[in-house]
Amino acid sequence: MPTAPRTVPAALAGALLLAACGSQSASQGDDATGAGGDVRVRADALCPSDFSQYGSPPPSSEPSVTPSGTPTPLPLPSLDGPGEDGVKVTGLYAWGAESGCAADFSAEFEVTNRGTKAATYTVTIGFLTGSGGAVANVEKTVESVGPGRTVKGTVAMTEPAGDAPEVSGVKVIKVRSVPVDEAPSASGPCPASGVHVYADKGDAAMGLRVVGLHLVNCGTETYRLNGYPELELLDEDHDKVDGVRILQGTDRISTATGGSGSPQPVVLRPGEAAQSTLAWRNTTEAGVGDPVNAPYVRVRAKPGAGPVVVEPELDLGTTGQLGVGPWKTDEMHRGTDTDTARPMPPYPSVVPSSFPSP
Repeated sequence: MPTAPRTVPAALAGALLLAACGSQSASQGDDATGAGGDVRVRADALCPSDFSQYGSPPPSSEPSVTPSGTPTPLPLPSLDGPGEDGVKVTGLYAWGAESGCAADFSAEFEVTNRGTKAATYTVTIGFLTGSGGAVANVEKTVESVGPGRTVKGTVAMTEPAGDAPEVSGVKVIKVRSVPVDEAPSASGPCPASGVHVYADKGDAAMGLRVVGLHLVNCGTETYRLNGYPELELLDEDHDKVDGVRILQGTDRISTATGGSGSPQPVVLRPGEAAQSTLAWRNTTEAGVGDPVNAPYVRVRAKPGAGPVVVEPELDLGTTGQLGVGPWKTDEMHRGTDTDTARPMPPYPSVVPSSFPSP
């Protein structure tokens, strides 16, 4: 059993293993309680099951949750209070080499849905040094948390070899949530709409932000588009953001974003895909007004289509405008299984910010 926490270098901020742990949803099972229920932290934390399989091919069946050694609990601040946006950390553990767990640190947290609709949460947890400095952030998705319910989740990280600052703290960095019936999907069971709709992580350079919107026909019928996605900007409280002009086309933002051209009919057979582009600048000018941030965008692929809420994290500065490109056939999509869309590209698993400041 380890007697002291192991360390993680700051350079890990570009190399965490989200593919090993962070993208799996928390299980509701026996860990879910009513809003007033008693959620007890496990005395012996389990090695995160994906990390116990690190270095091996993915298991063909459900991952094991058998305990693998015993970690060293690390002290936390007071657990009183509701936490950040309904999320609070309930445990921090250091895993020694003798534990048999491939993770070096793990943290447990609780998500409480204070709303009136079932929601899917994306939680970013930060591992910290003793002085409060950031070592790494890890993102975790917790699916389908019912109103008034509390669900537990786990995030974990591993360290490369070398000198590193000591990890001795943890905090909730960011919480995002979308209603289950408006959640985006990139793969998996085909929604009732017959299409998967999702946003990618985008790109940024010198204050220019570009995010792709993707639509995959996962149904059995032809799906037709002709025009632009319909957009509604939402703030952190999911309230509508007013005062932003949504431009048809992205040329007035930049001519190098791929969102130019006139709308053309797009006919998608089962398994085919389309894409659009969101583009904006985060310029802030003194005296023009307050900067506008809209983490959520409610997207309707065409008039009358069901809404999907994506999280492009719009930081519009004081520009007051967002460009949206027309739907175009996604020639890069090579999917053939109508029940499974192209998976998300492999983005960095550490999330200090999707868009660095220019």
